[in-house]
Amino acid sequence: MSENPTLAVWKFASCDGCQLTLLNCEDELLALAERVEVAYFPEATGAVVSGPYDISLVEGSITTPADAERIQQVRAASGLLVTIGACATSGGIQALRNFADVSEFLSVVYAHPAYVATLDRSTPISAHVTVDVQLRGCPIDRHQLLEVLGALLQGRRPRIPTFSVCVECKQRGTTCVAVAHGTPCLGPVTQAGCGALCPSVDRGCYGCFGPSDTPNTASLAATLRAQGVPEDAVMRLFRTFNAGTEPFRLESTAHEPTTGANAAPRTEVTS
Repeated sequence: MSENPTLAVWKFASCDGCQLTLLNCEDELLALAERVEVAYFPEATGAVVSGPYDISLVEGSITTPADAERIQQVRAASGLLVTIGACATSGGIQALRNFADVSEFLSVVYAHPAYVATLDRSTPISAHVTVDVQLRGCPIDRHQLLEVLGALLQGRRPRIPTFSVCVECKQRGTTCVAVAHGTPCLGPVTQAGCGALCPSVDRGCYGCFGPSDTPNTASLAATLRAQGVPEDAVMRLFRTFNAGTEPFRLESTAHEPTTGANAAPRTEVTS
């Protein structure tokens, strides 16, 4: 990697929140700018330096045929490719389409569906190209982002935790909302990274950072049912920001309604 490596930031299907996390680094961003050349970052500047780029940060999932082609071009122009956020690493909240019939959505929402170019599924960047580092979160954590960039500049492996949010609750002395209040919480099966933000304000974890290293989703689901949480609510709990990840996808599918008006469409969904 060159003395002042070039950095590019790319957007696909997403809300821009992870790019804003980079901009919100403020003082650290100034120090970073002294170490790298920001060559392509439309969210921050109109200036463009031609590639190839030493490091690319990619936000967003692949949801259109055009983006499926564009990510190949980004990969070819990038030395190291880092996916940032739930959309880029798991398909994001838009991966809820993977459990339904997209053509039905198009016919209901759009007057002329033929003009809409979209894919049936929302997929992570890794489903299309080789990814060097994945940084989870919805949005990503600024400290983890700086750790990854610092590690890449120093030529070392990033130190990103793979344990669960429950460990973070213990570290900050937060009372377990599941035990104390019976609040449905994905903390036991979700990777750390947020600092246990939701439990610290008496709310259950929503799984923003995706599955932890060895998530026992079946055990957690059994506990939730024993606490009186309905099957469809268990399904919805696993179908949020990281619904497309294999552990959450499989567990949510196991709790789909099979009869009645709320029965889920029996579409084939694979990672």
